[in-house]
Amino acid sequence: MEAGNRSTGRLPASFYGSPLPVGGLFFRGVLYILNWDLVLTRGPKRVVNPAVRLPKKERQRQLKLALQANPFLTDEEMARRHGVSVQTIRLDRMELGIPELRERIKDMAEGNFDRIRSLAPEEVIGEIVDLQLNRSGVSVLEIREEHVFSRNRIARGHHLFAQANSLAVAVIDADVVLTASAAIRFVRPVHLGEKCIAKARVVKSTPHRIQVDVETFVNEERVFQGVFDMYRSREEKGRK
Repeated sequence: MEAGNRSTGRLPASFYGSPLPVGGLFFRGVLYILNWDLVLTRGPKRVVNPAVRLPKKERQRQLKLALQANPFLTDEEMARRHGVSVQTIRLDRMELGIPELRERIKDMAEGNFDRIRSLAPEEVIGEIVDLQLNRSGVSVLEIREEHVFSRNRIARGHHLFAQANSLAVAVIDADVVLTASAAIRFVRPVHLGEKCIAKARVVKSTPHRIQVDVETFVNEERVFQGVFDMYRSREEKGRK
């Protein structure tokens, strides 16, 4: 590859379309290197060059496929991916007949999925949009004023934990489900207005214990992860 200008961080045109180095930044169609040590030691990370805009038809085709694969993607995330304005993405959706995120979530929540046995619906933190008992589940929690610290508008950690924990309980097909232990990690802060998509997956199962792994994402970026060891039992009818 031809040499770049180290003093300004500007790389030659032949670099564009190549992997973006860790420590690099696109600005007005130009890739700048902010930290050469990271570039040299950690190597490239592949991304799409946002300076290259797709034709409208191709952009709309990719938008449709992306939302079919992940209906939780926001207009802002799609705009960032394609290097266009949020308004452009909204117009694309309207032309394609794709509803906004809130309506897509509502449609999923009203769809057919297994009935929760272990919790009352109002006890679930977030909105269940998919549930396959003893297999997997998905819930959505929009971070609002009541979820954040007033000083910095960052979500309180116990709300993220409660979303994940209640989903781990809801996914289990039993009358009584309790959390025996949990190993959790907060990956990054979540801010006011962001939508948290929690995805639960049953990975181990015995007659009385189940391990449920839960990961929470914002725009496909993981923000929380937890491994929940759950105890389950069935209530005996007529038991006092």
